[in-house]
Amino acid sequence: MAIEVEHKFLLANDAWREHVSQSVRYRQGYLSALPTTSIRVRTSQDQAWLNIKSAVIGTQRHEYEYEIPLQDADEMISNLCQRPLIEKIRHFVEHGGHLWEIDEFEGDNAGLIVAEIELSEEGEVFQRPEWLGQEVTEDLRYYNNNLVRYPYSQWRDGQ
Repeated sequence: MAIEVEHKFLLANDAWREHVSQSVRYRQGYLSALPTTSIRVRTSQDQAWLNIKSAVIGTQRHEYEYEIPLQDADEMISNLCQRPLIEKIRHFVEHGGHLWEIDEFEGDNAGLIVAEIELSEEGEVFQRPEWLGQEVTEDLRYYNNNLVRYPYSQWRDGQ
């Protein structure tokens, strides 16, 4: 069984940008986003994945991911996925022995930037970078499958 242990944060400032080691553009769509599970298709450059994740809010959830043919993924995103699509640039930042993934959203979610850290187990200690802001792990609005139904551009005053 695949378990994901992840924390989500807003950013306090842009100081993280000077530590980016790599950036990758993602395009993804949701085939299904139910209260219990989400099924998404994601592409990046010449690769594609099908991802199935429990929709439990919190730091620990079940997650399964499989590589699929890029052409199939493009067809699913174009013909089957809910709108709007999730478009983002994921920036990778190493800090304190952990890899931070910072998602800078585009399209209907432009202006939203969320940092995530994936841990090997619940309760694992990690060093908080100075650029890290408020934790939003428990806030449904910041989950990608919810950003499809209620994009950041529709939030009042960015909240």
